[in-house]
Amino acid sequence: MAPNLMTKTAAAPKGNTLRVKPEEEVKPEVKTKKKGFSLFKWLDKYTNVDFLFQEGVPTKYLPHVLFLTGITLFYIGNTHYAEKTIRKIAKIKVETEDLRADYTTLKSDYMGASKQSEVARNVAPLGLVESSSPPYQVEVAADEY
Repeated sequence: MAPNLMTKTAAAPKGNTLRVKPEEEVKPEVKTKKKGFSLFKWLDKYTNVDFLFQEGVPTKYLPHVLFLTGITLFYIGNTHYAEKTIRKIAKIKVETEDLRADYTTLKSDYMGASKQSEVARNVAPLGLVESSSPPYQVEVAADEY
């Protein structure tokens, strides 16, 4: 047999004998230091609802509890939706202000580029010149038309 294996030795069979209870040690009383105000002790003292559960869970209140739970979940969801909408509105407001500033800049550039002197300067390389004679009105007889 290998030396690292442990084998059990056969023990004498156990008989029915009386067990002797060891004497319990008497523990010295530990004085607990009384703490000050405890919220949970106060709640337990003044909101004792153990009488509701003496005969089990009262199922007659279950529809009311489920209704209140549903209303609470709806309220929480509505609050989250409102906050999300407020964030979207703020984001769109900033974007609108940026677009308004861009619009104003582009409008100003367009107004400057559409002046007669600017148009004449931009078409000069094409060989077009500004007319020096004033425009005249062409009159057509009523019977020709």
